[in-house]
This record gives sequence, C-alpha cells and structure tokens, in this order.
Amino acid sequence: MSIAAEAPDGAEVLFNGIDLRGFTARGGGPAGWKVEDGAIRVVAGAGDIVSAARFEDALIHLEFQCPDMPHATGQAKGNSGVFVQGRYEIQVLDSHGVAVPGTGDCGAVYGQLAPLSNACRPALAWQSYDIVFSAARVAGGGEVVEPARLTLLHNGVVIHNNVTLRGPTQGASDEDEGAPGPLRLQDHGDPVRYRNIWLVRLAPRGSERYEPG
Repeated sequence: MSIAAEAPDGAEVLFNGIDLRGFTARGGGPAGWKVEDGAIRVVAGAGDIVSAARFEDALIHLEFQCPDMPHATGQAKGNSGVFVQGRYEIQVLDSHGVAVPGTGDCGAVYGQLAPLSNACRPALAWQSYDIVFSAARVAGGGEVVEPARLTLLHNGVVIHNNVTLRGPTQGASDEDEGAPGPLRLQDHGDPVRYRNIWLVRLAPRGSERYEPG
C-alpha cells in the first residue's frame, strides 16, 4: 500500500488525525504524546502508548516520519518501534543509506530478523509499514504450537516474507502469546511522528469446504 492509503471498509481507525482517543499510556492513563498537523509526535519521557484495540490476526497500516538527526548514529538516530500485540517489535529508525541492514535497523524484527533489503527513505520523508500478522496458536495449557508470523511491506517493498517469529522480542509487554494484544508505539526519546494508523482483523483460517452454487 502507499503513503496516505485510505482505510478500507471494515477497518478500525486507531488514530483519526485529530486526537488520541484510540490510545492510552502503557500504564492505562492518558496518552502523553502530542497531536500536530494530523500526526502523533513522540514526547520524550512520556512513555510508550498503546491502542485500546486488542487484536489477533490482522493487517496493520501505519505511517511514520523519522527526524533529521545528521550528527547521530546507530540507535540514536530517529529511534522508535512498533510493537505488534505489544510483544513483537518492528524497529523504526533512520537507516537510510545503510548498505546491508541488520537486526537493529529500520524494518527489522528487533534482535531477531533483519529486513531482506533497505527500503528506507531519507529523514523527514513519510514512510509506510503494512504488516500482515498471524498470531501465535496456543494449546489449552498455554504451550505455543504454532509461532506468530508476519509479512512486512516497507514503502511497498516486501522486507519480511511470512517469517516465523522467535517469541516476543526484547522489551515485550508480556509473554502471553495466546492473548490478544494492542499496537504499542515506543518512546525512545526521539521526536518520531506517526499518522494514518488503522487495522483490519483477519480470520484465522478459511473454509475447508467448497459448495458450488
């Protein structure tokens, strides 16, 4: 999908461009980030924010903008993160120009899986993530019988192709992979901005029958 992709019919809009009624602070109080010009801006020290919506399998669309920090390097350069279900972090970082991105660069499943290629635009350019997420399947006793998986398009480029996640990433909200979880946006101290955030819930499986009309 493209920048400024409209939410399709049936989508749940998590951020409406006006206020933060779809989010709270991680501890449950009011979200402390700022809404400016139709976007949410990270406020350093205000803490992460989480969506009121909890989900399992979903298509998630969001757009982000990294600040221009020309003298910063590595993890100090426009850092934030998108935690799917609050458990699996997709890194947000100004990694424009990195020849071979690693597990800490933009688009990585943080600490687990590097992106297939670097699809980053320069700082201050708006960028998009489209995440097709399959939640972990868990047995009655809480054992994970099928790990979570995701496909990620960064600015329309497939950078993760139905990859298997190795459990929650560093900094996960919890380890309960069988429970629905929120979209969590990370305060890492840099004024990253987000906009156009929506999700479409996906069925866990299709029909096993075919009944011709």
